[in-house]
Amino acid sequence: MTYIESLGAKACEAKRIIAVADTGRKNNALREIAAALREDSGSIISANKIDLEAARENGMSPSMQDRLMLNEARIEGIAGSVEELINLEDPVGKVESGSVRPNGMRITKVRVPMGVIGIIYESRPNVTADAAALCLKTGNAVILRGGKEAYHSNKCICGIMRSAAARAGFPEDIIQFVDDTTREVTTELMRCSKYLDLLIPRGGAGLIKAVTQNATVPVIETGVGNCHVYVDESADIEMAVNITDNGKTQRPSVCNAVETLLVHKNIAEKFLPAVKAKLDEHNVELRGCDRTRSILGECVVPAKEEDYAVEFLDYILAVKVVDSIDEAIDHISRYSTGHSECIVTNDLANSEKFKREVDSACVYVNASTRFTDGGMFGFGAEIGISTQKLHARGPMGLYELTSNKYLIDGSGQIR
Repeated sequence: MTYIESLGAKACEAKRIIAVADTGRKNNALREIAAALREDSGSIISANKIDLEAARENGMSPSMQDRLMLNEARIEGIAGSVEELINLEDPVGKVESGSVRPNGMRITKVRVPMGVIGIIYESRPNVTADAAALCLKTGNAVILRGGKEAYHSNKCICGIMRSAAARAGFPEDIIQFVDDTTREVTTELMRCSKYLDLLIPRGGAGLIKAVTQNATVPVIETGVGNCHVYVDESADIEMAVNITDNGKTQRPSVCNAVETLLVHKNIAEKFLPAVKAKLDEHNVELRGCDRTRSILGECVVPAKEEDYAVEFLDYILAVKVVDSIDEAIDHISRYSTGHSECIVTNDLANSEKFKREVDSACVYVNASTRFTDGGMFGFGAEIGISTQKLHARGPMGLYELTSNKYLIDGSGQIR
């Protein structure tokens, strides 16, 4: 039996116990985990420092280092996210529908755990806690394969959670961590269909592509976010500036950050200087079309076509002046990854048109794309943001980590 097969076998044993646990037991385990994360925050920070030092030595960008970094405040946020799940409804066992057939059979559709979920993710150690907690609440066992950039942080967090789950009366193996970060072992995890019921990649375009091309386990794609803001000709300029600035600079290294700004030609001469002044406070590099450069000058880098297709995850923003809302929607349709898009407008007809015609998981009117997040949507923590349409779309919380089964009660009926 290989290393991955041994993890899978242990997960399958553990899932039988967690799958039938009642909500009270699962919530008690979440309390233990939250308390343990706070109590052992010093150990987590020490492990994280090792990862951060390696990141600096390897030339990781400042924005990606920020994504990796943990401190007391962020650990408190992680623990708080775990606790939020306690107050959320447990979807397991929920009756979705039911009917009585003419022959007297009673058919009931109920929510059930997925089983064993594998998660492959990159340099965000908070995902370790979020993913494990969500899986626990939904009665799933989980196998976590984090990126090597956050290896020490992830391993420490996972160890703390395993011990806390054991204190709550569950097998430690409801949460497992892949120690080996080699490509061969990762590929084996992608193909571990004997034990895994679902695989979720969470990270950049390269990771998503590798998983979808190699996996034989069912996959939900998450994470890649080439997100857009379109400033309509009727937009309130101050609002549009604030939404663009928040979407780009509040945390540029995350998937719901804005990467492309589209501006209607009739508002461009007033709006572009205003938004540039705000973005200059964060030294944002603008890559713009010819019309953008004619308004803002040589300080704008000439945009190449590929700039409109890039998830920069940095203080870089592609800009384009468009003739109409239809051109903006066409541009989004061509370059978007289906994550989150925003229109800033005071035109009701245009807002409805944008919501109707833009085919992304989350479509905003007059609000920042940074709200595409499980916590912001009231789901507690999230396992990721799905950019596909099967079986989940958008921020994936508890409900999206369950499936369904049919329970049929009869009294001797035969066909």
